[in-house]
Amino acid sequence: MAAAVARPGGALAFPSSPTSLLLSRSRSAPDLASAPTRTGRRRRWLVAGVPAVAGALAASAQTPMLLRDGGATLLVTAGAYSLVRAFDALTERRLIEQNLSRKIVHVLSGVLFMSSWPLFSNSTEARFFAAVVPFLNCVRLLTYGLGFFSDEALVKSVTREGKREELLRGPLYYVIVLLIIVLVFWRDSPIGIVSLSMMSGGDGFADIVGRRFGSLKLPFNNKKSWAGSVAMFISGSLLSALMLFYFSWLGYIQVSWDQELGKLVLVALAATVVECIPVTDVVDDNISVPFATMFVAFLLFGNAAT
Repeated sequence: MAAAVARPGGALAFPSSPTSLLLSRSRSAPDLASAPTRTGRRRRWLVAGVPAVAGALAASAQTPMLLRDGGATLLVTAGAYSLVRAFDALTERRLIEQNLSRKIVHVLSGVLFMSSWPLFSNSTEARFFAAVVPFLNCVRLLTYGLGFFSDEALVKSVTREGKREELLRGPLYYVIVLLIIVLVFWRDSPIGIVSLSMMSGGDGFADIVGRRFGSLKLPFNNKKSWAGSVAMFISGSLLSALMLFYFSWLGYIQVSWDQELGKLVLVALAATVVECIPVTDVVDDNISVPFATMFVAFLLFGNAAT
């Protein structure tokens, strides 16, 4: 047998054989040590990558909701601004009386804003997007009410006497209540829905009807009439029932009508009584009516959706 010849690298060759066999060398100690290092590195990459991928997926799932809420905010803000500007123009051209314009804006602002809530997503941030609308109106009223800018058409369409200082009272209280109802109650609570219905529809129609058919005054308040109070009770009750049906039909709340109608009548009666009390020189109706309604509705409906 021919002698084996050593080669660099530790392999043995047999040159005398026509079919020289190359014997594989075993792994060296450094190779054995590096194998688990590479495996551990791969595991660390995998562990670090999973949360990153999960976070990216969660962000991509949130993106449609953010786009929907952002789009709804822009749409509702534009609608609210257009509503006021439309009645600004009607009042300026004397096509509608100032007091009638003011109360129509009062009614439609609350009803249309409340009706727009389903445009927003089911995310927890949706109510904050919706709250941007009354917040911007607050800023607008403060800006013009404090005299930083002038807008006579706006003043005439939403105030009683056409004075810019009035923007800082009733109209400002109104949008602040809208802001509170959105942030505290939102669309899954009958308390906020009924309170906003009584403030916008009930109180609004009370003034419209009372000015035209309110010759018979209340014995304890000569600024209020029987016709206006009856109109508030009926319109507030009907609008509250309509909006409760609207949100229950969309699945935001559950309403047992055989039980809730009686409660609704009591809430409307309480709001009407508060509106009749002669305290408007001290507390504006846009404060007393919604907060009294919230209190009574909380006692009757509870603090959760029914």
